Order: sequence, then C-alpha cells, then structure tokens
Amino acid sequence: MRPAFAITEFTDADSIPDGRQGNDARVFREPLACQSASASFAVLRRRGGGVMTPGEARSDAHRYERRLLIVLFLGVGFVLFDRQALAFLTPYINVDFGLSSAQLGLAAGALSFAWAVSGILMGALSDRLGRRKSLLITAVVLFSLISAVSGLATGFAGLLIARALMGAAEGGVIPLSQSLMIQASRPNRRGLNMGLVQGASAGLLGGIAAPFAFIWLAESIGWRWSFFLTLLPGLLIAAALMVIVRERPLLPAARSTAKPTVKVPLRQALGSRNVVLCILIAVCYLTWFSAIVTFTPLYLLQIKGFAPGTMGTVMTCLGVAWMVWGVVTPAISDRIGRKPALAGFTVLAVCCPLAVMFVDNAWLLGAAMMLTYTGVGCFTLFMAVIPAESVPPGALATVAGVTMGAGELLGGAFGPMLAGWASDRWGLQAAMVIAAASAVLVVLLSLGLRETAPRALSRSTGALPAARTGTAGECPGSGRSRSVSQNQLP
Repeated sequence: MRPAFAITEFTDADSIPDGRQGNDARVFREPLACQSASASFAVLRRRGGGVMTPGEARSDAHRYERRLLIVLFLGVGFVLFDRQALAFLTPYINVDFGLSSAQLGLAAGALSFAWAVSGILMGALSDRLGRRKSLLITAVVLFSLISAVSGLATGFAGLLIARALMGAAEGGVIPLSQSLMIQASRPNRRGLNMGLVQGASAGLLGGIAAPFAFIWLAESIGWRWSFFLTLLPGLLIAAALMVIVRERPLLPAARSTAKPTVKVPLRQALGSRNVVLCILIAVCYLTWFSAIVTFTPLYLLQIKGFAPGTMGTVMTCLGVAWMVWGVVTPAISDRIGRKPALAGFTVLAVCCPLAVMFVDNAWLLGAAMMLTYTGVGCFTLFMAVIPAESVPPGALATVAGVTMGAGELLGGAFGPMLAGWASDRWGLQAAMVIAAASAVLVVLLSLGLRETAPRALSRSTGALPAARTGTAGECPGSGRSRSVSQNQLP
C-alpha cells in the first residue's frame, strides 16, 4: 500500500522550507531525536502536495497501526498454526514411520534449534540494515514452501530435515513482526497489540484452527496432503505483507545524528538485568510450552484412552485459552504492570500440566486447561514487551531475536528432547512434571524483574520516561518539547 505521505528529514528546524517551522508542520522522530546531539525533524508531505498537520499524521498512523495489526496477526498466527502440525499429525505419521517419544522430541527439538539460530541472526541483521519488510516477506515465502515439502518425507530422517529447515525459515518471523508492531503502536496499546499479534493469533490459528484442520485433513486425505495444503495460505499472507507493510529503514539524517543509538552492541543490550532475566524465563517457559503441546496429545490418547476426536476437542480448549489469555494477559499488564502480571499468571500456569495428569473427565479437563493455560499470554511480555521497554530502540529486533532464540534453543529444542527421554524412561507423566517444574522456576525469576510498563511507571514516578515510551514531554537534557511523538508516526 502506498503511504499517503512522503517524509523529508531535516536536522534543524530553521531549515524547514516555506516558513513551515511551526508545530503544525513538524514531527519529531522520537526517541532518536532525544538521543542525538541535534534533534532531527520529519516533515510529512501529502502525495498531492502540502504538509500534513499533526492531526492528519496521527490519523494516518492509527490507520496503519490497525492494518499492520491485522496482517501481522495473520502472519504470526499462521507460523504457529504450521508449527503445531507435527504434534497433531503424529498419530497418523506413526502409522508409516512408527516414531518413538524420543524421535518425536528430536523432531520438535530440531525445528526449535533452527528457529532459535534463525531468530537471533535475523533480528540482528534487521537492526543492522534498518529493514524489516523484505526480510519478513522472504521468511514467510520460504517457510511456506518448506512446510509443503514436509509432506514428501519418506522416513524419520527426511521429516527431521524438513522440520529443521522450516524452523530456520520461520525463526525470523516473530522478532521481525514484534519490532514492526512495537514501533507502530501507541504506548497505551503496546501490550494489547503485542498480545493480539503474538498471543491471540497463535491461539486462534495455532490452538483452535490447527487441531481441527490437521486432524480433519489427515482423516480425510492423509497427513501428507495436510502439509501440502499449507502452501497456499502462506503465499497469500506474503502478498498481503508486501502490500500493507511499510519498509522503514532509518533515514540518512537520523542515522547521522543518532548513530550511537541506532547500532547498539549486543553486549550492551544484554547488560540489561531485565533482558538477562527474560532470556532465562524464555528457556523455562519454552520448556513448559513444548512439553505440553508435544506430549499432551499422546498422553490423552495412550494414558487416558481418549478417542482422536476427543483429544482434538481438548486440545482445542488450549487454543481457546491461548487466544483469550494471549490478549488478556498483556492488556492487564498495561494496567497493573509487567512484573505482577507475569508472576501472577505463571502461578496459574503451573497447574496446567498437573491438570493433564490428574483430571480424567474430558470436559472437566478442557475447562481446567482453559483456566490454567495462562503461560501463553506471558510469552508476549518476556519475549517482546519487557525487553523492548528495557533497551534503546536500535536494539529492538536484536534483543527480541536473542530472547526468543535462547528460549527456543535451550527450552524449545532441548526441552522436548529431555521430556521425550524422560517419558521413554519413566512414562509420559514425566513430561508433565518437567513442564510444571519449569513454570515454578519462571515464578521465581520474574520476581527479579524491574517494572517497565508506562502506566505503572507513571504511578510511581509521576512522569513517563520519554526515551522509552515515546510519549509527549521533553527530551532529556534538551529542554525542547515534542509536538508529536515517534509512536504517532505512521
């Protein structure tokens, strides 16, 4: 979609042409302006001529925020939809391949390992280049193609390679989407928007649609065609991204005046206490998540004796919970703070794998899992929102990629391997115990976080940190007021 404006950047207000130095013609690029020696201004010009007023710029920014939210909702949701394929198709793949629990864990771990490495590299590359759109579209096209190729596997080795390659293609989608959405979101909607993109989308498509779609397709036309048919929606989403997403490389003037904040060394970004804790939390939470989604279907079929349809219904309850908590948890964190929300909802998440073990009635189990699958709503907080609010803007995608990558590598990759090995040795209940113990560790780690939510900080300090939130106020040490913040830019 062609934006309704063009951006011209100036390093000095006096250089703005046509005498338009007033607030109606000037937009600060915050937080870059606040972190540079000389502020840089962006004049938004209509395609038909003339300069956009702050009100017009704000309206355009809100429209773009909504459109971006929709397309990223679909994109991230489809990634999680595709990722769940192996878990739900395992009973049908086993008819051909006869996978053990250890092999199933290895296949899930290979995808997570490749996902982790890709997420780290893609996040760092996008921050270095200042580009998101082209990398994101390439990733969506590649993982759609590779997912379809999974249906051609003739044995465990082929399936393992295909899933690893798919993880490598998918790994960059979430950190790139997170950085795009964070930059386009108003501070008071940051948690909600991120919850919709990463939580609700995953719940709707990965949790609700995936069980029904993959089980129905496998029963109707076979598991191979279930993989083949994922190609079309992936290509459609890539086309939508191409039309809607705006490529936002750093403008030359901003880069020259704010270079120290654009390129943030990884060591400096990782020096943040919150980032370190979020990485450790990601490791534990990905272990909790991967153990539940990988081994609960087998647990329900083999230990509880549920029929495939009943198992699918129970797993769909997880999808409903994912969609609900994926929005509710970040939205509540916008109001009460990130730290209490993360700790409180994780206490409930401890009970989810325990419910799988001790609740035998399918309907009661579904209800219990819906009430306790709250951990998926916390993913948005420790993978995106808290790290993004703890580091300079030039490190957003890098930190998101490292946090997700470390979690996927140690929790998402080795977690299923550990759970699979323990399940072969002591039974499938071992996987549920590992999941519960991982959530307990998250509760303890979250107590060490520093609060970053703008509203919670405003209650404690009486003013928002301008460089972190992008809200109206004065640039630190400059004494200059901002007429329109970065978060009001489209």
